[in-house]
Amino acid sequence: MLDTTLPRPGFVARFFRSLRLPLNDPFAVAGIAIYAIFILTAIFADAIAPYDPTEILYTPDYDLAADLRPGEDGFILGTTSLGRDIFSQIVYGTRSALLIGLTAAFMVALIGSIVGLVSGYFGGWVDALLMRLADVAFGIPFLPFVIVLAAFLEPSIWNVVIAMALVLWRDTGRVIRSQVLTLRSRSYVDAARVSGSSDFKIILRHIAPNILPLSFLYGSIAIGWAILTEASISFLGFGDPQSISWGYMLQDAFASQALAKQAYYWFVPPGVCIILVVSAGFFITRGYENLLFPKLGR
Repeated sequence: MLDTTLPRPGFVARFFRSLRLPLNDPFAVAGIAIYAIFILTAIFADAIAPYDPTEILYTPDYDLAADLRPGEDGFILGTTSLGRDIFSQIVYGTRSALLIGLTAAFMVALIGSIVGLVSGYFGGWVDALLMRLADVAFGIPFLPFVIVLAAFLEPSIWNVVIAMALVLWRDTGRVIRSQVLTLRSRSYVDAARVSGSSDFKIILRHIAPNILPLSFLYGSIAIGWAILTEASISFLGFGDPQSISWGYMLQDAFASQALAKQAYYWFVPPGVCIILVVSAGFFITRGYENLLFPKLGR
């Protein structure tokens, strides 16, 4: 006799179901689509980019391919003053942007979620200690902190990730703590506690799945913050000169007086990419706000 019972959903399926992606909101769907396009671009950058982003190129006449306009000699977006292909830099810059954005978002969401869960569930001196740490983090100005951190450490894109992990978990932690304070008094949590479940099991099985959408919401905000911060740091000259990023492209264009040369094809594309990725994060945030707080739309 055939077994007609359905297999239990795997961990990945349960995880994505608990995220409750706001697919009914057109703005959120547009944000997810933008992320998907940039993620695919980052994955297949080697196949999409025609040149190495740091390679100095030459024309068929063996002249330096500098300051070429879009379409000249086959360069899609033209070249920089040093003869580097702008389109290839845009494509490879996607990797740096998403690496920073997704890593920083994961760290902010992870640290903030852990702090919020522990603080809200246990309360007492644990809650007081963690919330005082959050108050200290709120008192640290973020961008100057990143600049000081970059000045003491060697230039690296990971400075932004470290700074966000140390400072920007504060918002996520406080909001999730307030949510956990309401969840820990629910009847199913009391029933699990009476049945002998440990605190770790209650947090992991009964409370954490209910705060995942909030974690994902603040994670999507952190992606935009991380990319904007990296662009700002690189533009100010504190970024990694060995890493091609959109912020580095803007700094390179500014130093080469691209605006005075009316080389809009040089600095407009990275600016548009930054706007698109940051806007996508806020589109997803809007969808989660309507999902988690439906009264706001009334």
